[in-house]
Amino acid sequence: MPWAEALLKSRVEPPLAGEGERIISYDAALNEALSLAMELDGKVFVMGQGVDDPAGMFGVTRGLQQRFGPARVFDTPLSEEGMTGIGVGAAMTGCRPVYCHNRPDFILLTFNQLVNHAAKMHYLDLGKSRVPMVVWSVIGRGWGSGAQHSQAIQGLLLGVPGLKIIMPATPYDAKGLMLAAIADNNPVLIFEHRWLMRRKGAVPEGMYHIPIGKGVIRRPGSDVTVVGTSMMIDLSLQAANALQEEGISVEVVDLRTLKPMDEELILASLSRTGRLLVVDTGWAMAGVCAEVGFLAAEKGFSYLKAPVRRLALPDLPTPAGDVLEHAYYPDVERIKQTIRQMMAA
Repeated sequence: MPWAEALLKSRVEPPLAGEGERIISYDAALNEALSLAMELDGKVFVMGQGVDDPAGMFGVTRGLQQRFGPARVFDTPLSEEGMTGIGVGAAMTGCRPVYCHNRPDFILLTFNQLVNHAAKMHYLDLGKSRVPMVVWSVIGRGWGSGAQHSQAIQGLLLGVPGLKIIMPATPYDAKGLMLAAIADNNPVLIFEHRWLMRRKGAVPEGMYHIPIGKGVIRRPGSDVTVVGTSMMIDLSLQAANALQEEGISVEVVDLRTLKPMDEELILASLSRTGRLLVVDTGWAMAGVCAEVGFLAAEKGFSYLKAPVRRLALPDLPTPAGDVLEHAYYPDVERIKQTIRQMMAA
């Protein structure tokens, strides 16, 4: 059985707990996932601008070219659509490319290949073709990246049939979901957050996977459900822990995967709390917040004790100045204040 099929049919590794657990950084977990996949399958290759840099792309590709050679880990020209087309073609012939982008903004240049080709090939030829391709990028918040290098575009791709979208929040999930994405026979987009790259956590050695489409409850609670992914989970947990001292019990749901979305987990949590706050790193309008909110209205309306609230980016381009960035992005205090308002309603 090919390693990819074996991985997806294998037991999901349980989270480590207790003494002796191995603690590594988020970027090291991703590096390990790529190394394992490339060791086991010679058809896995990594490409992207700067993946061969000595420091690696955000540290994630560090040492891969030295280990696997320039034919399997190589720098790419500033031709994102053309390179994505190469990746799609390679995937259709049996390879498993991982195309790394420094910023999601550059993925905007690949929409023709992603939306019109990668996402549709399997449907156009009645399942004869498949496109097992991973498109990976890092949200560039901070240090004045501005309107063209700080965009979180997951909401733009949420409505495209044939694509899967992953946004991990922990080193453990980053490794397990990367392995699952490479093994998947469909095009998968992974959006990381640069603020998470140096976070550390327990990560098992060897192969394991997290099923795509399955979320997890990071913190149980009884008053309010907060649903999100990526860096917003970290902020939400900080807010929830602080609000506990005020007598407000917050349940934090980490979707881990936006598409397919774990609707069952969201509705089960909402049935316990009756209040829903959706948080996202992207724009509030017509994106993740809107989709989760409509799910609550469509399938969980009878559970609601108060209107659904959302907290994400305003309908404005990303500013570059530090002061404006602090006003633009949601933070712990804003999450706390929103939850207090929901409890008072």
